[in-house]
Amino acid sequence: MNEYAYGRAMEEARCTVGFLLVDSFSMMAFISALEPLRIANRLSGESLYDWKVVSEDGQPVMPTNGITEVKAAYSVDTAPDFEVLFVAGPFDPLPYQNQRVFKWLGRLARREATLGGIDTGSQVLARAGLLKGKRCTIHWENMQGFVNEFPDLQASHEIYEYDHGRLTCAGGTASMDMMLYFIEQQQGFELAASVSDVLIHPTIRHGDHPQRMSVEARTGVRHAGLLECIELMEANLEQPLTPGELAAMINVSKRQLERLFRRYLNTTPARYYLSLRLSEAKRLLEQSSMPIIDVAIACGFNSAGHFSYRYRSFYGISPRAARARATAPLKAAN
Repeated sequence: MNEYAYGRAMEEARCTVGFLLVDSFSMMAFISALEPLRIANRLSGESLYDWKVVSEDGQPVMPTNGITEVKAAYSVDTAPDFEVLFVAGPFDPLPYQNQRVFKWLGRLARREATLGGIDTGSQVLARAGLLKGKRCTIHWENMQGFVNEFPDLQASHEIYEYDHGRLTCAGGTASMDMMLYFIEQQQGFELAASVSDVLIHPTIRHGDHPQRMSVEARTGVRHAGLLECIELMEANLEQPLTPGELAAMINVSKRQLERLFRRYLNTTPARYYLSLRLSEAKRLLEQSSMPIIDVAIACGFNSAGHFSYRYRSFYGISPRAARARATAPLKAAN
């Protein structure tokens, strides 16, 4: 079987899509964006798309899964002026400061290229100053750190956003939906739907689809009152509600609330609420540059000491040590 039968372009394609891969990028997010292009070629019987990988220095790039490096066709210094380029960002985007990359992206923007961010690629684009005045999104785990660094950007929790030449997505399988949208805009819905069918992706999600599973899906809980209580907890991490306030808001007594948590989750409301706050604190320590005291306050703790005590009791490690551990692989790589 020849390359074209698999969907690889055998002649000059109508559109060549560039992918800038940064070390520790998500392979799932990258492949979910690339494969729809290949399948669009195969189903159409035409060379609609070609794709080229770019790395900072032209060397192979290692994804987070560590299985194999991905070869690059170009460095940012030798790459052509792509009309469309997607940035697949690093696992930890916060320390990323490559001015050569930022200048190259800026040059493509001035030439009116369509620029996309996959997963934390949105943070790379934002740091290059290329998302100003644009709606954008990023993976929910990185959202708080993103908003903290770029409070003036129009960041959403949707799976992908398109706004005047900027196409950003949350990563994971959201890359597939984003690229199906891209194909639909260029080639029509029929081809996009056929590509989705081949990918065994029965529903093409619109951009406004939420990133996270519902509370019911995440917890397995079916009780409406308990689900409402958990949603209230998740929405009020910085200023936690008391058990009495929670019970009143879902029209049950405190004792009934205790029984619900015991029956469905085998824990107490206070313990469950604390686990939500500490889980969010863990994400902020690992995915943002917020000072530890600010992380504590954002998660409803009045003092760094109390936060440290609770965090160590829950995770067996101090907040400071947790942050150091999260950044250790990056330091070692450098």
